[in-house]
Amino acid sequence: MAGVATRSLMMCAARSLPTFPAAKRPRGRPRKTPQERNEGNRRQDIVKAAAKLFRRNGFNGTSTRAIASAAGMHSGSLFCHFKSKDALLCEVMQEGMRSALARQMIVLLAKHDAATTLRQLIRSHFHTLLGPNSDFMQAVLYESRSLTTRQRSVIAKLQGDYEAAWTPVLEELASAGCLQAEVPLARLLIFGALNRSVQWFNPKKGTSLDDLTDAVMVLFIRKKSR
Repeated sequence: MAGVATRSLMMCAARSLPTFPAAKRPRGRPRKTPQERNEGNRRQDIVKAAAKLFRRNGFNGTSTRAIASAAGMHSGSLFCHFKSKDALLCEVMQEGMRSALARQMIVLLAKHDAATTLRQLIRSHFHTLLGPNSDFMQAVLYESRSLTTRQRSVIAKLQGDYEAAWTPVLEELASAGCLQAEVPLARLLIFGALNRSVQWFNPKKGTSLDDLTDAVMVLFIRKKSR
């Protein structure tokens, strides 16, 4: 009888215990741990250091040891983030193109008339080429030969998307009789002229990026006659 009584008391106690709803699973991605955040920062440090050294010394003239040293880490640690130097180069170039595309999107979303939009696209491109973070675009312009075929296709896709966004703007100007050349040729000539500026532009000589932009507009856009 004592055993039965004991089991009865235990069952009653169990029934009297308060119940709690199951904890809700947090929505979205789990928060990154401090270590994961630090690893992300280290990766970005490597990319920035590589971009600067690739610009200064060229891809072939830059060792992984030099990149790791500039990023403040041991040379072997670099390969925890990138499997090879060309993979790091590809990331540098993608970073440059992603930044250029983001700046370009801001211009396109502003919804100005075609002439104003073209001027802002040109000004944005000059900033990408010659501004504070231009190390990345130097790699895009001059180091693609060091990529694998697959990597080159990745960068070519980004470049194609970037340049294609200019076509509707140029077509609108051509329809209005304001473009000095046929659209495909004008686009090639404009990018050729803009990209070449990295070889000779010197802000210390008194010419600003706005001055460059005005000069390009004069070369390629004619004012509508009244």
